[in-house]
Amino acid sequence: MNEQDKSKKLDLPPMGAQDFSEIEDWSGYFNAVLGKGARDTLIAALDSFEQEGYNSGFAVDLAAGEGRDSLELLGRNWHVLATDNHPEAFSHLWARVPEVLKPNLTTTEVSFNDMKFPNCDMVNASFALPFCEPQHFEVLWNKIIASIRPGGRFAGQFFGSRDTWASLPNRSHHSREEVLKLLDGFSIEMIREEERDDPPELRKPKHWQIFHIVARKH
Repeated sequence: MNEQDKSKKLDLPPMGAQDFSEIEDWSGYFNAVLGKGARDTLIAALDSFEQEGYNSGFAVDLAAGEGRDSLELLGRNWHVLATDNHPEAFSHLWARVPEVLKPNLTTTEVSFNDMKFPNCDMVNASFALPFCEPQHFEVLWNKIIASIRPGGRFAGQFFGSRDTWASLPNRSHHSREEVLKLLDGFSIEMIREEERDDPPELRKPKHWQIFHIVARKH
């Protein structure tokens, strides 16, 4: 019996994107969010580049998922290396890339642990880093820092230590002080802390604590 059949039998609300991501059912997650727009943090970072006169660049889209952010980058004349450890992500992405922009996209199926970062103008990690196992986080973060050229940017999210999922052993969560320490060597252009409770009618309500970050490397 699949999850949807179980939901009907138990009279539970249907699974949403966060339910799929909690159990790391990425195929279900991709289908749940397909068609959504780019993340606000990426938009803010790209707008800042354009205000500085840069209308293109090279970005690494870490754990790109179904490709919403990669599509935005490509649409703004950026070259993109999109990575993900789930092959189905790229089938969703390539199918939506206009033919004229396909030469600007490279996709690589790779895990956080094996990721090698080329020098780049931006690392975009929308909601990706919390899913890096804690024992691998420091190495991954150091690779990110080293890859971003001076004047380049990081855009993405960290989950806070008060987030419900902080109790899951395979997730990386950080306090505000720890986030600020990670961003040493960057000028923080956005640090928006979001803390809220889900409405009770959701399938599995949780408490969220998210730091939305855009930072420019010195």
